[in-house]
Parts: sequence; C-alpha cells; structure tokens
Amino acid sequence: MTEKRGGLARETGAATFAAIRRATARKAAEMIRSDPEDEATALELGLVDRKWLDDPGYGPISSSAPTDILQRFVERSVQNRPSKLSTIGLSAVQLLSSTRDTPGGTVQEITVVFTDLEGFTAFTDTNGDAAAIALIDEHHKLAGGIVRQWKGKIVKHLGDGLLCTFPDPDSGTRAALALLTTAPSPLRLRAGVHCGEATVTRQDVVGHVVNVAARVCEEARGDQVMITAEVAAAIDQSHPLHLGRLKSRRLKGVKTPVAICQVSAPSSPAIA
Repeated sequence: MTEKRGGLARETGAATFAAIRRATARKAAEMIRSDPEDEATALELGLVDRKWLDDPGYGPISSSAPTDILQRFVERSVQNRPSKLSTIGLSAVQLLSSTRDTPGGTVQEITVVFTDLEGFTAFTDTNGDAAAIALIDEHHKLAGGIVRQWKGKIVKHLGDGLLCTFPDPDSGTRAALALLTTAPSPLRLRAGVHCGEATVTRQDVVGHVVNVAARVCEEARGDQVMITAEVAAAIDQSHPLHLGRLKSRRLKGVKTPVAICQVSAPSSPAIA
C-alpha cells in the first residue's frame, strides 16, 4: 500500500511538473510572438523551431545544435556590423568554411568557389559600418546575377566573403573570373576554386573540399583567381583560359600539399 501511494505521488508530481513546463513554454512562446522582430530573430538563429512556436510545450524547443546557433549569430552580427570581422580576428573565408555537423544531406561531386574583397577591413575602419554595408549590398547584387548565370548558388555570405557552389569546375572557374568585375571601388576581389566530394543540404555544403577552397582563396591577391590542379584538369579546352604554372603549396589546416595555379581569361595579360 505504501509503495502504491508513493507511486501515485510520483506520477502526480511528474504530471504537475509537466503542466508547469507546458504553461511556461506557452508564456515564453507568447512573449516571442508578441514582437515580430524578436520572433524573426529567434527563428533565424535557430533558438526556437517554427513548429514549437506554433504549438509550445509538445516537442523540442529547437532542433539546432549549439554550434549552428552560434554560427548563425556570428553571421547575423557581421551582416549588421561588418567591422566585427576585425574584432573576431578571422577572415570571412575562415568563418564561412568553418566545419559544423550537418544532419542529412547527400554526398555529391561539386565545385566550391570562395571569394572575398581585398582591403575590406581597412575600408570599414576608415568609412564605418554603414558605408561598408552599402558597398557589400552593391557587390552582392552584381555577384548574384553572375553566379546564377553559371548555374551556381551562393550558399553563404558573411561580410565581404561569398561561398558559392557550381555543378562543375569549368563553370565555377569562369564564374569566379566574372566575379572579379563585381568588386566595388576601391576594393579588389580574390577567389579560390576547388572541386571534389562534399555533403550538400538545401542550405549548406560541408567537407574537405570547402576547407581547401577557402585556403586557396587566401593564397590569391586582389584581382586574382587561384585554382587547384583538379580544377585545372577539368577546364573545357574548347574555350581555353590562361593557366599559370602549377605550384605545390602547404595550406593551413590541410595535411598534404596542394598544387595550385592562377587562371585568367584570354583577354587578360599572360601569366608567368
């Protein structure tokens, strides 16, 4: 009898706690929904899921991992205040290529193009965040059209950096060359291109190919596109491009040396 009473007490206590938790969840959801800006921010960062917000108390608050939430927060912060990139002490390509666990997705052969704008940090320091945001908006509008023209996709943008994917190395390389023209004065764009297998979801791309492309971009200077040997070998020779001499480089965070070269359009000056 005593055990039965104890069991009933535990069940009652658990039910009471669950009811309190659901009531608290409903209050929290009401508070978030009461301010459209707070609601949009919470959903964007992954702090809450739309399903939970519509029906709080019956399911997980968020399906996002803490690292996902942190990355979205950084992306949003830098988008609103580009000067935070220099505060963090990392380049846009480093943050864009940071590996995180991505549930689901399919493994595909893909070409990754990284770009960033040489001189962006100095421009922001001199002219402020408002001028930098206007500059980036102009760049993104021009870049989006070029990426779509070559059947690519802008997966992420962070400050002055773009992470793009393309169906093949040739289209990725030619798009990267065209993107050089989108650099707003007085900045100059640089790009890195690599191809290989990656895990692709609707909103992200993850894998070694991404990290290599980011590091190849860091090897380029303003107005330069650098590609790996794998990309160079796959370029359509019926419409030739100027390829520089392949050089083996040790890239930060990449175990084995990577052969890279500069590529330019036929109308550009010859490369040594």
